Amino acid sequence: CFLTGAAKLVVVIAIFLLTFYVISQVFEIKMDANLGHIFAYLCCLSLKSYFPLKATKPPRYKCGISKACPEKHFAFKMSSGAANVVGPKICVEDNVLMSGVKNNVGRGINVALVNGKTGEPLDSKFFDMWGGDVAPFIEFLKSIQDGTIVLMATYDDGATKLNEEARKLIAELGSTSITNLGFRDNWVFCGGKGIKTKSPFEQHIKNNKDTNKYEGWPEVVEMEGCIPQKQD
Repeated sequence: CFLTGAAKLVVVIAIFLLTFYVISQVFEIKMDANLGHIFAYLCCLSLKSYFPLKATKPPRYKCGISKACPEKHFAFKMSSGAANVVGPKICVEDNVLMSGVKNNVGRGINVALVNGKTGEPLDSKFFDMWGGDVAPFIEFLKSIQDGTIVLMATYDDGATKLNEEARKLIAELGSTSITNLGFRDNWVFCGGKGIKTKSPFEQHIKNNKDTNKYEGWPEVVEMEGCIPQKQD
């Protein structure tokens, strides 16, 4: 049956109340004003329970950011890793470039490259800065072409094997925190090759046993924003 017993009862009550109210108005039946308001309210309440208003979903923007980006900008959202358990996540223009679900993240510094003109992904790699070698990371940084958007996020430890050359190359991408990045710090950064100023997109939390959210690691850092499209 289309209507359940409870729904039928609601409809019957609504019809009765509505009919009574209409008749009282047509035949000018006098009744207390408060009673009339009560009848009208109950009528509407009964009808709303049977015909609930459709909830309006809030708008969703690319990568789940809080507001839409203007024209000629690319939406991005990223987060560092959580301790040594949950890997970082990097999303650009609704494309998840790196995440634990994609199984392409790892201990150290995770890097995603994006075309600064089109927003298309170019490459993604991670470099172990605890037990690995910094040399491949340096060569990778040197190979990045001008006009490339560079997004970086730490996981577990991203600083132990960093040397001055690697830090300098990252600073040239627009980072200001890379010189202070230490053991098990959490850090996310978005810059670009050939950038002329310091990037506004950077978050850094120090590893501090007195303030760490996780034992031995600080809380996750998250960041979102709109990257200006590279113009010729």
